[in-house]
Amino acid sequence: MRKLINNIRQELKSVYSESETDALIRIIALDLLKINNTTFFLRDAVSLTPAQTTLLDNCIKRLKKNEPIQYIIGETPFCNLTFKVNPSVLIPRPETSELIQWITTECSITKPCRILDVGTGSGCIAISLARKLPHAEVTAWDISREAIETAKSNNELNNTEVLFQERDILTFTPKDEKFDIIVSNPPYIKEKEKTTMESNVLDWEPALALFVPDNDPLLFYRTIAEKAKKMLTSRGKLFFEINREHGAEICDMLSSIGYSDVELRKDFAENDRMVKCSFI
Repeated sequence: MRKLINNIRQELKSVYSESETDALIRIIALDLLKINNTTFFLRDAVSLTPAQTTLLDNCIKRLKKNEPIQYIIGETPFCNLTFKVNPSVLIPRPETSELIQWITTECSITKPCRILDVGTGSGCIAISLARKLPHAEVTAWDISREAIETAKSNNELNNTEVLFQERDILTFTPKDEKFDIIVSNPPYIKEKEKTTMESNVLDWEPALALFVPDNDPLLFYRTIAEKAKKMLTSRGKLFFEINREHGAEICDMLSSIGYSDVELRKDFAENDRMVKCSFI
């Protein structure tokens, strides 16, 4: 095991930091090569099969191109569930799990409610909420057909019954659908921020789910909030994951268009990251 670890470290040292390499080694060993925990942590001797060697060689080549390890393996853990991921969807982030936790504390696990997830991507928010709130009826929308197909696969993988629909929130006209909770983690990175982004995000994750125009960074928040007024039930709640630079601005916008009880929360890194509000 030690020889294997040293070989991987040697291959990746020119691309990744020591801490990043250590994290990658653990994922490669346990999730890609399926080496058992005891062997890995005790550094017992290990001999790779030809199939494992091929997997490892392919993985190293892709990592050297800064491809995210989650895409290489094809799945990632999130909220104690497993989600298939590929370049058509964003890789779920830890801060998004905090948003899910906030929503679940606002809901009763014994009462029915209707939830809409706008811009669902892999389906991680919708599916996690469906698992945590067994009486909830969860619907999820995305503009990307490829993302919807991935989300449907995750729906089956995690044994949930989320309804996934291909819809563009920017052109959608609300009709008679009503929801108790609407949640969204929309695109919120400004185009000008590309220069500060890591290549493993910029070169691999879907731009459609990442970026908004520099001259209108609140485009999706404003659009969703306006349309949500016609879709929320009385005292329905709207939740957003947000760009940390625009927390106060988003709160002011929500108040100005008629929302009440607007609350801004920080994530575990002390960045403004989540907003909740209500609509009468």
